[in-house]
Amino acid sequence: MAGDDTVTMQDKRNHRSLFQRFHRGHSPYQHQRRIYPMMGCMTPAERASAVAFALKNCALEAMTPGEATMRAAASYERGLEAVTHLIDVADEQTAMRLRAAASSAGTDRLAAGSLDDHATDRADAVFARTVLLAERRWNPSGDLDELIAIHKDLFEGVFEDAGKLRTSNTTREVTNDRERAANPEAFFPAGLIETGAHNIATELADKRNLHAMDRDVFVHALASLYDELGYLHPFRGGNAMVLRIFGSRLAHDAGWDLDWGEVTREEYHAAKHTAYRGDISAFEDMFDRILRPANPTRVFLIAGWNQGPAH
Repeated sequence: MAGDDTVTMQDKRNHRSLFQRFHRGHSPYQHQRRIYPMMGCMTPAERASAVAFALKNCALEAMTPGEATMRAAASYERGLEAVTHLIDVADEQTAMRLRAAASSAGTDRLAAGSLDDHATDRADAVFARTVLLAERRWNPSGDLDELIAIHKDLFEGVFEDAGKLRTSNTTREVTNDRERAANPEAFFPAGLIETGAHNIATELADKRNLHAMDRDVFVHALASLYDELGYLHPFRGGNAMVLRIFGSRLAHDAGWDLDWGEVTREEYHAAKHTAYRGDISAFEDMFDRILRPANPTRVFLIAGWNQGPAH
């Protein structure tokens, strides 16, 4: 704390301040009836892009949907089935996985536990909801509300902490991020997440949401923001999946698209842990390699450029 009205986020890089001001408190989200879009809102190429991105977003967390879910995804890509069918099949497959694993918490309902606890068992459900998110979109507010909206839509009905902020400081027992788990405040203090998020959003707004930047300046700014949000770690689990979606949306609106198709799990985690030690160059190298000028009229969740006329 650097004064009565200033909260300083310190990381291992340079103990930098992420601006000042206090964020008003608010409820993470309001429960709403889920509304699905009508089939046909996306082109076949856009549906293929959504499926490819969903697969990659899961793969980077070592999550693999089953064969039945992928058959449903193929039907969705061809326009033979709506996204609701994909959700139904994926949830059925997830329930079967949980029963096979004799999970007492998940036998009767999906929403039990956190992504940190049960990621692989729920790959089908998370994959399908990523595709759904590509169709229904969300409010691109560029702040904590946007992160919460993405987290809620990705994990609602799958994990009971969907859309809920982390309420305790992250420790070794609830994270695989060992570089920061060595101390109980390895990530931003839980009680100050809203404040820290507001500071980051203020910084982002001051930079005009990264608009009108030269490529090298944009790459550096995106890598820095990515590291700051990784340190914020607003949710118990699922932060990286949310951040890749948020980063893709932010880049697209700033005039760039990110192709996650060639990013490997090993590369991503190496970049993340290098950033923990104060060096974001690996993130910069990764973003520079997967960046290209955006097609502003097309879907922005991409994992492979060669998906028809959409890209």
